[in-house]
Amino acid sequence: MRALVTGATGFIGGNVARELVRCGYRTRVLLRPGSDDRHLAGLPVERATGDLRDVASLASALDGCDALFHVAAAYTFWAPVPALIYETNVRGTENLLFTALKKGIERVVYTSSEATVGIRQNGNLGTERWTARLDQLPGHYKRSKLMAEQLALRLCREGLPLVVVNPTTPVGPGDVRPTPTGQIIVDFLKGRMPAYVNTGLNWIDVEDVARGHVLALEKGRVGERYILGNRNLTLREILGLLAQVTGRRAPRVRIPLWLALGGAYFDEFLVARATKKPPRIPVAAVRAAGHFRFFDCAKAVDELGLPQTPIEVALEKAVRWFTQNGYA
Repeated sequence: MRALVTGATGFIGGNVARELVRCGYRTRVLLRPGSDDRHLAGLPVERATGDLRDVASLASALDGCDALFHVAAAYTFWAPVPALIYETNVRGTENLLFTALKKGIERVVYTSSEATVGIRQNGNLGTERWTARLDQLPGHYKRSKLMAEQLALRLCREGLPLVVVNPTTPVGPGDVRPTPTGQIIVDFLKGRMPAYVNTGLNWIDVEDVARGHVLALEKGRVGERYILGNRNLTLREILGLLAQVTGRRAPRVRIPLWLALGGAYFDEFLVARATKKPPRIPVAAVRAAGHFRFFDCAKAVDELGLPQTPIEVALEKAVRWFTQNGYA
């Protein structure tokens, strides 16, 4: 079986491509012209040049493929032109999945986000049964991912054999940009995190996320969503684990959300505009921290066999990779 992977130069996509090769799949990756593909160095994959906005290039990339992993997305909490996020995450997804439907691709795994899973206000853990509302989501990235997931499920109802996976918060090797989560680890290693806010996320080893994608291809039920996650931890607990892994002191000062939000507005609307550089503290990221994002991941564990590597091990791998690659 030959599988096409989009987003293979990114954190999750690169690990998915490596897992496919490890499992013996013939793997092709879709790369935009001029993409930084250092993360794929030495990996025996076919390369196809294309863009999610160019339907002809997508059709060519899918030629001869049996499966598709659509992992690519504009993952950012800030963009000077928000329309570009929707152009990639929504219109690009429509272009690719509609092309896959016309070509008769046998199996599609679509990488959505934990952001699309609704969290009940009664304190229960989020599950695949619940879907977030668009007006509940802070920031254009999260909204675009919900719109794209709904589009993907609509095409599934029209005949596309698609499975949705919803990764939570991955950590581990290969976070080349890095992601907002990876930046937390880098800032910790550089001593740039003097305080924290009271929030919580579900965390998982990125290599388990990659394995979950392949398991979704092999065992996932068409039309179903699977939360790919592991352990629910507060940010304070994660920083404590990082302190154990690195021997560095974790920040002890907790700042109220309103103060962090004020700093984010200052950073995004004054500093970022003046310097023309992305803000270190995006407003959407702080607003997202106002809610604990804790999940029940039993469905993926029970139905797919999703691995549950200890988060301490995932953090050790992330710290080692960032250190060896000069991030900190």
